[in-house]
Amino acid sequence: MKDAVIVDAVRTPIGKRNGSLSEIHPQDLSARVLTALVDRTGIDPSTVDDVVWGCVSQVGDQSSNIGRFAALAAGWPEHVPGQTINRACGSSQQALDSAAHAVMAGQCDVVVAGGVESMSRVPLGSARATGQPYGPAVQERYDGFAFNQGIGAELIAERWGFSRQRLDEYAASSHARAAAAIDRGLFDDHVVPIDVGGAEFRTDEGLRRGTSPEKLAGLKPAFTDDGVIHAGNSSQISDGAAALLITTSERARELGLTPIARYHSGAVSGADPITMLTGPIPATEKVLRRSGLSIDDIGAFEVNEAFAPVPLAWLADTGADPERLNPLGGAIAVGHPLGGSGAILMTRLLARMREQDLRYGLQTMCEGGGTANATIIERL
Repeated sequence: MKDAVIVDAVRTPIGKRNGSLSEIHPQDLSARVLTALVDRTGIDPSTVDDVVWGCVSQVGDQSSNIGRFAALAAGWPEHVPGQTINRACGSSQQALDSAAHAVMAGQCDVVVAGGVESMSRVPLGSARATGQPYGPAVQERYDGFAFNQGIGAELIAERWGFSRQRLDEYAASSHARAAAAIDRGLFDDHVVPIDVGGAEFRTDEGLRRGTSPEKLAGLKPAFTDDGVIHAGNSSQISDGAAALLITTSERARELGLTPIARYHSGAVSGADPITMLTGPIPATEKVLRRSGLSIDDIGAFEVNEAFAPVPLAWLADTGADPERLNPLGGAIAVGHPLGGSGAILMTRLLARMREQDLRYGLQTMCEGGGTANATIIERL
């Protein structure tokens, strides 16, 4: 079997809801990162076999196979196809996994993976605005439960015994770590500046410097009157896109490209769809078994911060070193543009591995419906 390597990874800065990126159509936002990949690597887009694009709310501005039209918006040749994947919050991580599978199987030579979400233009829940997303059989199986991620986060906090104080401490640390990473220029190499009305937008705008548990204590619970989950310890609603160039090491040599990492192992797993957000735990166990590595072999972990209890429960069950978990902050601090987040996390993981000269990194995403992806990469 062939290998799969990541040649480059780029992302937009993450825009807050109704912020700097809100006036840009998500096809055009996607095109910005596709164009950046071409500019940075010098690859001829006509050699791309497929564009595999994650997007969650595939209605309105994000309908009609946005992966295909993103490539057209970038001016790529019409023969370059595109597809759009929805594995909820893990959509663009699944895009990476699917791209790697394609080149490893020898069915493609060069694939671009990534994703986008403009939550300003296509609000969260738009795809469920009409109709009944859960049919009678599922409703019967789960006693009519409404499948609410916020309630799932509350259940996790209760099951693992996380107090509101603990969750708010974690949330504040996410902002502090993200601020430190921004200040030392750690994201500069992979963030594509975006022209917005003649001004250059280049820094994630959701960050709130000086966030503290004391400030967060004043926020009202979002899902239950006596709950511990609120806007400050949850991921932010955001806009953004990211893209990765995937090929084989052999094809990279032929094209004169220098890979930065090897796709080592991947796994996907399911868990209880009511609690919903615990999937990263079995997915991590599965990918470690598949890889032959131990938790201690991994130098950095990116566990998407959908809600603060998610990475904390993952940490408690896996026994990972807490200093290796989300060392550059996460979605609580800078945002979670659903379909783009998996690829965005990968750019963050690669940045940390480069900074610390780490060999292995692992990222995992909780996803609506109780599934989760886990991916291990090896730095080259």
